[in-house]
Amino acid sequence: MGNSCVTSKPPALPGKTHDPAFEWKVYGFSSLIERGAISATSATFHCGGYKWFLQVTPMHKRSGDKVPYVALDLALNRIGFKSGYIMNAVFELSMYNHSNGTHCGHRASYSFSVKNTHSEKIRLIALDELLKSSDFLVDDSCVFAVRILKADVSSPKKNPVGISKKPTTVQNLFLQKKEFIKGTYIWNCDFNSRDLKLPVLSPAFEVGGHKWIINMHPLGDQYSTNSLSLFLHLNDLNELPDPESGMMIELTLSILNQKHEQHYALAGRFVFSNATTSQKVGWGWSNFIPLATLNDLSRGYLVGSTCVLKAEITMIGSSNNG
Repeated sequence: MGNSCVTSKPPALPGKTHDPAFEWKVYGFSSLIERGAISATSATFHCGGYKWFLQVTPMHKRSGDKVPYVALDLALNRIGFKSGYIMNAVFELSMYNHSNGTHCGHRASYSFSVKNTHSEKIRLIALDELLKSSDFLVDDSCVFAVRILKADVSSPKKNPVGISKKPTTVQNLFLQKKEFIKGTYIWNCDFNSRDLKLPVLSPAFEVGGHKWIINMHPLGDQYSTNSLSLFLHLNDLNELPDPESGMMIELTLSILNQKHEQHYALAGRFVFSNATTSQKVGWGWSNFIPLATLNDLSRGYLVGSTCVLKAEITMIGSSNNG
């Protein structure tokens, strides 16, 4: 197979793709693999008047795959995008070939909305091929990129979004190999006498010299579908020393099972920074757990009016704009 990028079907763009709008340089890529098959999310970038971010899955397998692939998807930051609108986008997802100075990737299209913010995952290269490659992986670093070619918004006014040619935005992610700062916080939340239509905030807790808050929407936020929503955010973004830099954390949020040992948990890797994280939203999941599952008393996630939540935070790297 050599060092070419592959998917299950021939690439739509053989050879060089367009110069990207956004490059995400990941230093210490093997750390993502060593810590498990959890997706990592970039900080946001601006294009066409909206905010976007990339998500890389280092060990992606779908039905029929014999080996894991490195996969990439594009996501629309729903903040600032109105409910009921549809963003029909055409874009290229790629990796940088250090040997010939080009980007190798594939064209894709997706219809984004506030409830469908992530495109399908595009498999770029088999993981074992990447690890042996001297083209796409150099000194344990690789570069992921995206160029948005077209973005039309279906709205009452039907205003198209112009994608003008601008200099490439570069973001660097530096992943640690050891000496991780970790912390765990457990929150006993009693729903009794609460207005469940309003968000519920945990007490602030400290990990790594920063104070954090769990933000829960018991009946779901405006983007959820019959699910509880759960997020983590910094208590005070002003604690971050540089608005252009940030920290990547590995986050696991759980609702503990109070009757059995099987807890309900989701995990991800996210960049927290002044420029990309809002105190109102943070990072997490609008559809964390279906309300039907939570409210089924036989499951053990809700006992009486109390549920127990756990946040596990590991600081795994730092991020800055190149």
